[in-house]
Amino acid sequence: MTLEPGLDGSVELTVGAVHTAIAVRSGDVPVLATPVVVALCEEATVDAVSSRLDAGSTTVGTSVEIDHLAPSAVGASVVALAELIAVDGRRLTFAVEVREGTKTVARGTVTRVVVDRDRFLDALGRG
Repeated sequence: MTLEPGLDGSVELTVGAVHTAIAVRSGDVPVLATPVVVALCEEATVDAVSSRLDAGSTTVGTSVEIDHLAPSAVGASVVALAELIAVDGRRLTFAVEVREGTKTVARGTVTRVVVDRDRFLDALGRG
């Protein structure tokens, strides 16, 4: 496993009705919901490192700090970007940003930890 700062990932989404605050019950306006923004950021972090992990390893989220700065309407195209900025043993810290064209929709940090998938699931009794 070779994980070093600078690895990056991204994911794109066209905002649909199912992605709105109304649909996910986090508000009552038809714009991209903050929980969806968080999910996009996490997906981008997974994209950044998943191909570099050892077989049987995965990452799990441990911390998310997001500032949701601007709304995105249904039909908007957004992209979530993640860059690995720090590696401390198994702990990975990413800078994340969601953009709609040149507009910054959200930004923050996501922390994930590398774990052995089977041991993680065994601890839940679901191996």
